[in-house]
Amino acid sequence: MKFSSIVAIYFLFFSASAFVLLPFGVKTSEELGEEMVPGQAESAPHHFDLKRHLIKAAVLAAVLFAIYYANWTYGWVTPDALDFYH
Repeated sequence: MKFSSIVAIYFLFFSASAFVLLPFGVKTSEELGEEMVPGQAESAPHHFDLKRHLIKAAVLAAVLFAIYYANWTYGWVTPDALDFYH
C-alpha cells in the first residue's frame, strides 16, 4: 500500500471518528448548574475542549486504521465474503 493511500485512509478514519465522538463527554450548562447565556441553545456544551477531542479522535482513528491495515495485509474479510447475492 502506498504511503499516500495510508495517509488518505487514516484521514478518513480520523474525520469519521471526530464526528462520531462529538456527543460523548460534553456537559451542558444546565448539567453543571451554570447560568446560560441569553440566546444559548439548551443543548450547547458548557465548555468544549477541542484539543482533547482531536486527541481522542486520533487514537480511535489509529486503532481503526490498524484493524483495517491488518485486514488488508492478511485478507481476513475479502470482497467475495461480502457478496450476499451470489
